[in-house]
Amino acid sequence: MSKLSLSIAIGNYDRMRPLVDGNVQIDGLDPVFMLHDPEEIFFRAFRHADFDITELSMSSYTVKTANNDCPYIAVPVFPSRAFRHTSIYVRTDRGIETPADLKGKRVGVPEYQLTANVWVRMILEEDYGVKPNDITWVRGGYEEPGRVEKINLKLTGGTQVVNVPDGETISHMLAMGELDAVIGPRAPSCFTEGNPNVGYLFADPMAEAKAWYQRTGLFPIMHTLGIRKTLVAQHPWLPFSVFKAFEKSKQVALQHLTDTSATKVTLPFVEDQLRSARLLMGQDFWSYGFEQNRETLARFLAQHHKEGLSSRLVSPEELFHPASMESFKI
Repeated sequence: MSKLSLSIAIGNYDRMRPLVDGNVQIDGLDPVFMLHDPEEIFFRAFRHADFDITELSMSSYTVKTANNDCPYIAVPVFPSRAFRHTSIYVRTDRGIETPADLKGKRVGVPEYQLTANVWVRMILEEDYGVKPNDITWVRGGYEEPGRVEKINLKLTGGTQVVNVPDGETISHMLAMGELDAVIGPRAPSCFTEGNPNVGYLFADPMAEAKAWYQRTGLFPIMHTLGIRKTLVAQHPWLPFSVFKAFEKSKQVALQHLTDTSATKVTLPFVEDQLRSARLLMGQDFWSYGFEQNRETLARFLAQHHKEGLSSRLVSPEELFHPASMESFKI
């Protein structure tokens, strides 16, 4: 039987490299990998369903799943996870000393429904009492004008979202003092370039994230992995084969990081960071699979629906193909 030749769009992460290099094979597939930034992958996947297998924004995927109009079904692979206390950038000359000081402020976002922003709004509301309708949200491209929401939204609760003026970007507006803060998965260029009036909301966001994890046990999921539904209908073995290979690829990547004979990434103290992560979060800190992530998924889905982003409350089980949610044991 000849192998299926399928396109697979993913980010260029160490946990994907064994697959891309061919060291880990996907049963029954002859994959054509396309390595792109998340913005390109998600735009093409949700606007045009360009890829056979693709990384997906968890938020956008939830919107489409709630509406029963998503061309993809996911497997519980989570290519991107991140603590988002590092995702809030503020003007340091506005008296914003605590999260509560964001009430009444103008906060820029590249898209309101981005997964990172859902997690940040959960943190702001649950830990600091800042609700989405306490803020005026200003939507636009970070560095390029004209970015739009990939998904049509129907927000509730009086939440106000306005667009940036034509030709403007949220990074420039933050630099010029026309915004009080920015929330999003990337740092705006005015922050990375060292604007003296732009900084993190949290003085030590890593310490805040660690303390939050110890309280909640949540390691936020940003992205999942989707397979075109028409392919799954034709090849019911596909979801588990994909899940198994991506899990193995992640394991191989972690084995490389564990080898301290020569550092595998261009950053000092990687071994110490790995050890610290496992001490805090356990051996399988970046877990794939359904059951071990059920609570994290349920918390995200509840926040998503509460904000009016999803038209109904989606259950964690609805997100994934049943064949990818359980495995054999020897």
